[in-house]
Amino acid sequence: MISVTGGRVTLTDRRTRRSRPVDLAPYLLSAHPVTQERYARITGERPSGVRGDRLPVEGVSWWDAVRYCNALSRHEGLAPAYRVDEAAEHITWDGSADGYRLPTEAEWEHACRAGTTGPRYGDLDDIAWYRGNSGERVHSVGGRRPNPWGLHDMLGNVWEWCWDLYDPEVYGAYRVLRGGGWFDEHWSCRASVRRRSHPSLRIDDTGFRVARSVPG
Repeated sequence: MISVTGGRVTLTDRRTRRSRPVDLAPYLLSAHPVTQERYARITGERPSGVRGDRLPVEGVSWWDAVRYCNALSRHEGLAPAYRVDEAAEHITWDGSADGYRLPTEAEWEHACRAGTTGPRYGDLDDIAWYRGNSGERVHSVGGRRPNPWGLHDMLGNVWEWCWDLYDPEVYGAYRVLRGGGWFDEHWSCRASVRRRSHPSLRIDDTGFRVARSVPG
């Protein structure tokens, strides 16, 4: 886990042409997406279509990611961040819990930018696996240069689930995806790009990384 300093990030939605500043407290974020080995160790499952311990787990839904966060918290003796009623499709985030959780969209973009102001934190071929260099396949985590805060694969390789609803008035329960993936063109691998998906869907270019709140 990497310690991320707090700060302010401005989120922009190109579809609605709206921007909003978000102030963030310090938090912890995993240095790379959750790997297949780590996911299997905690859940006993290997859902990915292409197998490899150091490959990011993919083919996981948003609900799968939430369940993993709670399972990992219990495994490490931490208080689970989420109270889940999947039958009712209801979830509550306990902000006082010290367990693992998904990053918010604002936390994700703040960490991705790592103090930089451009669309990317470096040359895309150096920092990301995308359609131009991936051979149209997923790659092991940590294989590209990290951003200035030591975070790998914030762009490219797999899209990452975030906590937030995408636009509940228009898309209902759909959740936010960030970062771009191994099959995406260069324009999708930018710090500000947003994608959406239903929380129950499992997609072969979508994974996640975990965060933790820092006690105040």
